[in-house]
Amino acid sequence: MYQIYASTRESEMAVLNWTDAQRETFLQMQFDAQHTHYQQHFGDANFDLILLDGEAVGRLYLHRRQDEIRIIDIALLTEYRGQGIGSALLRDVLDKAAQAELPVRIHVERNNPALGLYHRLGFCEIGDEGVYCLMEWKPE
Repeated sequence: MYQIYASTRESEMAVLNWTDAQRETFLQMQFDAQHTHYQQHFGDANFDLILLDGEAVGRLYLHRRQDEIRIIDIALLTEYRGQGIGSALLRDVLDKAAQAELPVRIHVERNNPALGLYHRLGFCEIGDEGVYCLMEWKPE
């Protein structure tokens, strides 16, 4: 899980004039803080690894609530992005949400390249939270 998290921060870390040890220490602290937050606020969520041929290539954290399915986090290792894996996972989530007649919501950073994917899948922006936007998909 940590390696997947760290891969989502690669471009951000690349511009810092830090040693590898400093980057590693920072990323581990950030991962631990995020994991603690998720456990405290979404304790009954599913925290799943995404496996491809038995190898962990990503993570998908889902919280099914009475009124929505919340994607807490979805991330793929860099080398597995852009191959349709994330799209397939999201379509599966949307299919399950449609069967349950529930909307799907996710907070997305405004500079996240996956924004285009969310739009293509039918997500709409429903909230502005600074660097994040809250997006929602509704079943027809």
